[in-house]
Amino acid sequence: MLNELDNNMRLTSQRQVILEELRKVKSHPTATEVYDMVRKRLPRIGLGTVYRNLELLTEKNIIKKLEFGGEQKRFDGDTSSHYHIRCVECNRVEDIFIKRHKELDKNAASSCGYKILDHHVQFSGICSHCLPDA
Repeated sequence: MLNELDNNMRLTSQRQVILEELRKVKSHPTATEVYDMVRKRLPRIGLGTVYRNLELLTEKNIIKKLEFGGEQKRFDGDTSSHYHIRCVECNRVEDIFIKRHKELDKNAASSCGYKILDHHVQFSGICSHCLPDA
């Protein structure tokens, strides 16, 4: 087990378990769902501790926080560059690994004068589980 993450952030046993549990799943869980997963290994951990550690891990870019307007925040243990899609029926969130479009960065930069560092695209639709039978 590592003792430190970048920027000298100590990797406590609680952070280690939170990170391990989050990286085990592809479901992009909410903080409460992460808490439920972690409690199986650390029964005495508090929900507030999970929230604080998720925020800290997000600030240090060790995990990603996904915010979909009006929905609970979700967390992603995969920090590689990729997009997400959310089902408007069941709120399932999945990864989409398609080529990132650098033209978006160039177009945005030329229209506003900013130096673009990154962009986030969220797709929405209806997943195959929620589609009515044809």
